[in-house]
Amino acid sequence: MTHDLLKGLSRFSKEYFPEFQERYRSLVDEGQKPGTLFIGCSDSRVVPNVITDSGPGDLFVVRNVGNIVPSYEVDEGHHGVSAAIDFAVDVLHVKDIVVCGHSHCGAIRALYEPPGNASRNLSKWLELAGPAKVDGTVDDDLLRRTEQRSIVVQLDRLMDFPNVRAGVEAGEIALHGWHYLIEDGQILILDVETGEFSPHD
Repeated sequence: MTHDLLKGLSRFSKEYFPEFQERYRSLVDEGQKPGTLFIGCSDSRVVPNVITDSGPGDLFVVRNVGNIVPSYEVDEGHHGVSAAIDFAVDVLHVKDIVVCGHSHCGAIRALYEPPGNASRNLSKWLELAGPAKVDGTVDDDLLRRTEQRSIVVQLDRLMDFPNVRAGVEAGEIALHGWHYLIEDGQILILDVETGEFSPHD
């Protein structure tokens, strides 16, 4: 464990926690009631609470390589992301689900340039993003388009979850696609009517 992390723990205990102590106590006593399920990438540059300026109890966060939503499956396997989606919808009753992809995503680049030492687990996982691939020369523009297409693929997959579909069709859950441009600090938001990603004002 690095010295910087230990110093961070000290700052949390001495500076951050006292400021939010009452809020944490309320979240313990009354339970969490986040309004949003945030499905994001594990990339260290993507920090959900920072980019949304949210605090403790606001977001129920699921992060994985490539902000991927797996196919809906009912079997004897262990499905961590699916379990988190079910918990958010069935237990926490979230009103919004955000799929947030980002620029310079290593998982998306790996669709075109697979790492030579990729494990079977990683390779199988990335197959889930395969439908987002496009034809053409691999450059920044193609990668941005693929990142955005992948967000749409994940939103479509969410609708295969019966509880999510029921919530959306009943007007109780709204789905959102975001594309975070790390270098600009900007969020592009999917317009489901046009299929375009536009800057958030």
